[in-house]
Amino acid sequence: MDIAFHIGAHCTDDDRLLKTLLRNRDDLKSHGIAVPGPSMYRSVLREVATKLRGDEASQETQDVVLETILEGDDPDRLILINQSFLCMPQVAVEGGQLYPKAAKAAWLRNLFPDHRAAFFLGLRNPATFVPALFAETGGDTLDFPAFLGGTDPRALRWSEMIARLRQAVPDAPLTVWCNEDTPFLWEKLVRAIAAAPATVPIHGEYDMLRTIMSQEGMSRLRAYLRAHPPRDEEMRQRIVAAFLDKFALDDEVEQEMDLPGWNSDLVEDLTEIYDEDLFAIARMPGVHVLTP
Repeated sequence: MDIAFHIGAHCTDDDRLLKTLLRNRDDLKSHGIAVPGPSMYRSVLREVATKLRGDEASQETQDVVLETILEGDDPDRLILINQSFLCMPQVAVEGGQLYPKAAKAAWLRNLFPDHRAAFFLGLRNPATFVPALFAETGGDTLDFPAFLGGTDPRALRWSEMIARLRQAVPDAPLTVWCNEDTPFLWEKLVRAIAAAPATVPIHGEYDMLRTIMSQEGMSRLRAYLRAHPPRDEEMRQRIVAAFLDKFALDDEVEQEMDLPGWNSDLVEDLTEIYDEDLFAIARMPGVHVLTP
């Protein structure tokens, strides 16, 4: 069996990917792809992984866990999603690192050593990721320096986190994408994590776009695409970008970041560092970058 672990990051798709996959669960199931509800596995995996603490699960333990999750089904692919698989948001930035506990990916991998595994991770510009992560913890603005714990945001690199993750699970390929691109590659992302053939219809291809575009804009976009079917994916992306430029929900696209020390100069520096980091990630072995 192939097992796909979608491990976050926090503050990226916020379980919207899970919801889209669940909408398509019946069609995917008919092609041997299982999308169980999170209540079927999140607590179970946490309990078993904590008990094993990175040791490989026995065949008996694997069978029990899979029976609990799948309830007798025997799919070719199993999709497991939890943005807190590696850690809670409160400790996702520590000691100058993003996800210092990235090596715990091995705990997940070793739950199913007799099966093939792959990991999926959405990235986000630290300029917006760190403030969003802090908001996720429910902290007061005055707590922000303590949340950073002395970390210089300019030192944060996704490539460094990915290198530690790959070292922990060298036999499991990793697929990454930029959260900033997610509305434009949603269907591609759904198909990638599901490993769904092109012949399988995917419902909800605009689920992510709908969160940042007005209802009027979505209605006009759908009508336009029906009347003027794009000749290829590149043209469709240009059409979507044009409608988004006109109908984007400002509150969703533009974030107010009133945090100590988080000024425009820092945001500019972090964005430049992020762009350079993405170039480095694209050249890392065992890592596949999804792009629109």
